Amino acid sequence: MDNNDMYNQDKAGAEQSQQQPQPEQPQFQQPYQQQGYYQQPYQQPYAQPVQQNFYQQPYDNGYEEPVSIGEWIITILVLMIPCVNIVMIFVWAFSSSTKKSKSNYFKASLIMVAIMIVLSLIVSIIVATTGASLFMAF
Repeated sequence: MDNNDMYNQDKAGAEQSQQQPQPEQPQFQQPYQQQGYYQQPYQQPYAQPVQQNFYQQPYDNGYEEPVSIGEWIITILVLMIPCVNIVMIFVWAFSSSTKKSKSNYFKASLIMVAIMIVLSLIVSIIVATTGASLFMAF
């Protein structure tokens, strides 16, 4: 068979394929096949790259060391000393070197003392005015 015959056969086959549409081949989907553990690529779900900045300070999770029991005992003993206790409450409340929890405790204590003073002034004014009016009535 020479090249011309092959060309003619290809040409005739092309004409036939143009004239007669070929039926579509059905497309079958592969059934779901469960792969075994050994066939899956190795995955490590918890291993994520650690991004470390070498210019940061040592690890700090945002929390500071709590006030120890010994520090609280010393604090209570200092608060038993008259006049020193008032000064030390302000020092511990507003000092930057005091631990945050201890500072917050004394700030809350000062707020509560201020509220009690205001309430006692209001009550004493009310009692004084009603007492004066009762005294005048007799």
